[in-house]
Amino acid sequence: MNLGLYGHDDEWIAVDCGMMIRQDLPDSPLQVPSLDTADALGITPSALLITHGHEDHIGAAAWLWPRWQCPVHATPLAAGLLRAKFTERGLATDAIQVIEPGEALETGPFTLRYLPLTHSIPESCALLIAAGGYRVLHTGDWKLDPEPLIGPPIKGALFRALAPVDLVVGDSTNAPLPGHSRSEGEVARALEHRLSQCTGRVVVSCFASNLARVLAIALAAERCGRRVSLMGRAMERMVGVARGLGYLDDMPPLVPVSDLGYLPAEEVLVIATGSQGEPRAALSRLASGRHHSLELRSGDTVIFSAKAIPGNEPPIERLKHGLRRLDVTIWDEFNHPELHASGHPAQEELRTFYGWIKPKHLLPVHGEPQHQRAHRTLAETLGIQAPLAPVNGDLIRLDGDGLTLEARHPQRPCIVSQNAVTPLPGLAAERGSSRNGILYLALPVASTGPGWTRIGRLMLDAHRVSALDEDELADWLDERLEALQAGSLAELRLALEPLLTAWMAEHLRQLPDIHLQLLAVEAPAFTDRD
Repeated sequence: MNLGLYGHDDEWIAVDCGMMIRQDLPDSPLQVPSLDTADALGITPSALLITHGHEDHIGAAAWLWPRWQCPVHATPLAAGLLRAKFTERGLATDAIQVIEPGEALETGPFTLRYLPLTHSIPESCALLIAAGGYRVLHTGDWKLDPEPLIGPPIKGALFRALAPVDLVVGDSTNAPLPGHSRSEGEVARALEHRLSQCTGRVVVSCFASNLARVLAIALAAERCGRRVSLMGRAMERMVGVARGLGYLDDMPPLVPVSDLGYLPAEEVLVIATGSQGEPRAALSRLASGRHHSLELRSGDTVIFSAKAIPGNEPPIERLKHGLRRLDVTIWDEFNHPELHASGHPAQEELRTFYGWIKPKHLLPVHGEPQHQRAHRTLAETLGIQAPLAPVNGDLIRLDGDGLTLEARHPQRPCIVSQNAVTPLPGLAAERGSSRNGILYLALPVASTGPGWTRIGRLMLDAHRVSALDEDELADWLDERLEALQAGSLAELRLALEPLLTAWMAEHLRQLPDIHLQLLAVEAPAFTDRD
């Protein structure tokens, strides 16, 4: 989920408003950002700025916007997708205003400019945010793709003209990876080569929003003598909106799903949703034999032209197990990595981009702590100050002294349940309920240079907290402690509590109240006694 708030002189704007699917919970509900902290701090944005049309950047807008009732600025494709979401929920779409890549706007004390970047969806833009004499570049999601298939390559001169910027709020997703991410043009050629080797039906699953990939698959199918069909509501909606904007004029005619049974197997290619193992998506229905129009058989091939999002590995493996039972050939990121390209920058792209914009400071966002650490390390080799690795709920100040962590506000998960946004049930919501509990965690720790080390075993009282894997929690804590740079127990608690809350939210259906106790221990003395 992505929701960033920028404030100056007590006026605020919001950047992006995304959601995620909680596949670990029954019925896989949507999770959206919590607005409790913003409400408590009296923050109501005067505008919502959308960087691009991916679900993790726009998926919560129709659920949270009614709380704000502010103008929504988005490029044409994202605006079209938002209008469809608003209409589906019975909301007026007048607030959604189209802005073209490259254009600027003003709201309150903020001057903003949309700067086009390449990504795995057209019209992805960075935002240059100017206020109070400072200039912040919020990159959104991006990569340096010399052959993006849809839309032009990135213009280096445009970003060199910005240098220097005071702060870059930058994408950390692929910061640990050396080199350069693969181009969509390379993937298109690899797909055509592999499709020419297939004999039975072929199903290719990718993200519906990756329109360049959808177009590449369709064109490769046409050149290999196959007819193309779309499967999945999200895929049909995305292609429909994109065609209306002229993005898929080269796409071959589509065959209705209901007509696939009349075609020879070697002439069928389906582009389907469900690459992340979503139980209600088209690919899961095919794997379980529940699709009303198509049945997969031995000799057919399923291509995963998408990488597993961290956390989705179990449902994806269940999906693949179902496909193997049908004796279907599976090509994925492990046996055919050339069939997918990430939409995020690897290290050489980060170095090139930061060489253009010359940022004074970096705030690394997206990804896990290890991705942020790698991003900070790379930035520091370039002379960029990167003192913080933010977590959800951090309130950070940029001023003449650089970046300062003002406060941390742990975020309770919110899910969409029965057509409403509600907190994920926990002790605070239902005190005294037998379904919930309190988790007490006493953690003896010792400082070991830049990080901290757990001494002995966890002392854990998880009364009425079910499905908690203590070994997994211990391993996770050891990794976090080793990476956290805190000078005192108070600083360590401040850094660890929101991370622990987020971990619990991901692993427990009901989030308990968490009481974390840290005890200082002299590591050598403890070892001698032991």
